[in-house]
Amino acid sequence: MIPEVDVKTLESKLKNKENFILLDVRTDREYFLSSIEGSLHMPMNTIAEKYTSLDKDKEIIVQCKSGVRSEKVCEFLLNNNFKNVKNLTGGIVEWAKQIDPSIIIY
Repeated sequence: MIPEVDVKTLESKLKNKENFILLDVRTDREYFLSSIEGSLHMPMNTIAEKYTSLDKDKEIIVQCKSGVRSEKVCEFLLNNNFKNVKNLTGGIVEWAKQIDPSIIIY
């Protein structure tokens, strides 16, 4: 079972300027259409070659459109010795619904 974080918790972490990585694993097109400020963009198809650049000691919250791709990336990271990895429940769609209605839902 992958640990999860809801959008309200993420919002408070961002407001409190907590030291964590918000990893957006959507495609370039999706990311440029809408993104959460402060996120690090690393498309899912590049994770296998780029994940070693991520700080293993930081909490990493992985985000996609709805939570499906990000869950797969969480699994990958956890299987590669990352300990503090969480999935954003509902992804950017949930973020747009509950936190930032200016974000385009596609």
